[in-house]
Amino acid sequence: MARVLIVGAGFAGVACARRLADEPRAQVTIIDRNGFHQFQPLLYQIATAELAPRDIRFDLDEMFARHANVETRTGEVVAIDPNRVSVTLADDTTIDGDVLVLGAGAQPNFFHTPGADQFTLPLYSLADALRVRGRLLELFRDAAAKPELVDDGALTFVVVGGGPTGVETAGALAEIVHDVMPHVYPHLAIAGAKVILVDLGHTVLTAFSDEAHGYAVRQLRRRGVELRLGVSVKEVAPDHVTLGDGTEIKTHLVVWGGGQMAAPVAFGSGLPQGHGGRIDVRPDLTVPGFPKVYALGDVANIPVGDGTVLPQLGSVAQQSGDWAAGNIIGDLEGTGRQPFHYKDKGIMAMIGRKAAVAEIGPHRHELNGRFAFAAWLGVHAQLLANAGAELRAFVSWLDDFYVRPAHRSAELLDPSTIDEPRIRKNA
Repeated sequence: MARVLIVGAGFAGVACARRLADEPRAQVTIIDRNGFHQFQPLLYQIATAELAPRDIRFDLDEMFARHANVETRTGEVVAIDPNRVSVTLADDTTIDGDVLVLGAGAQPNFFHTPGADQFTLPLYSLADALRVRGRLLELFRDAAAKPELVDDGALTFVVVGGGPTGVETAGALAEIVHDVMPHVYPHLAIAGAKVILVDLGHTVLTAFSDEAHGYAVRQLRRRGVELRLGVSVKEVAPDHVTLGDGTEIKTHLVVWGGGQMAAPVAFGSGLPQGHGGRIDVRPDLTVPGFPKVYALGDVANIPVGDGTVLPQLGSVAQQSGDWAAGNIIGDLEGTGRQPFHYKDKGIMAMIGRKAAVAEIGPHRHELNGRFAFAAWLGVHAQLLANAGAELRAFVSWLDDFYVRPAHRSAELLDPSTIDEPRIRKNA
């Protein structure tokens, strides 16, 4: 019986545990600080009140209730010992194993920007998303009570980062600001509200093609997003942001999507680290010099044949988790391990209702609009199935989101129900 310790219940950790749940020769312990899996690609929609927390949160106890060989532990892993193959929790509990699987994910990288770690809100967890949503609604309530606050930046929302997280967040913020809030606060001067996207690069979605860049820029501007490109964020304060060109933007909500690095547990682990502090791994996903330690998903630099590494994507994490489980089973069966082969799903981002960009497959077939939205749906539905979610409810929400008129019902943001907005379920 092999004792497998899995750190983190993201896409990688859950995929690994799910495959090993059917392996009687493995005793699996999956440890997560929250005790639940969170569907990270939709965090921005929690932040903008499109979804309720329950729609993207899946309790580990429920996910693995029917698998006697899987134990779930809620706790924060603060240290790992790759030689002993053990982890230490925040309460000083030590757990030993025979195989260690690190899927601890990422944390925001503020790039030493003064004030960013104190006065910005990242979007890397459900708790982060709820903080953004709470602050957004608080500012609208304050501005409704005291309209003069609008001139002090109460309704100016800054998003840092032109990657998928920043673009999706800016697009969703613009829609709630301009399409929904006028129905919630009809007497507030919503025209004074602004969504500003800032990025050091000279375009958004730099990993995409030039055509996708142009499409994304047009769609963002169409939704009223102001783009400040080619300029850095020099400093963040409680009531303003200072840009590299000296511009000062009055704001009380800054969402940080400006980059990520490995989760804290990777630092001080004694494991080899590369770009972004991520743990370097061999082609079979084990760590060089530590054949009993795997690193997966966002915490790992997973090599590609051309000397580069795979991007931090949900599909990469999910596939690497499943593959690592296969290699663990291979060791149990004596058939050995195989180098990881990633099936490229492509890259995609949703800019808002009926607007998305996608580059599908290894040859990057370009899509935008409704076809890109369909591709986005397919990939995310597959990731959601990995969590054991009901796809019918997910598809129902997507149909509701895509088909219904742009002016979403003001009831969605009714003060009595705002903490738990519901998505329409099939009967």
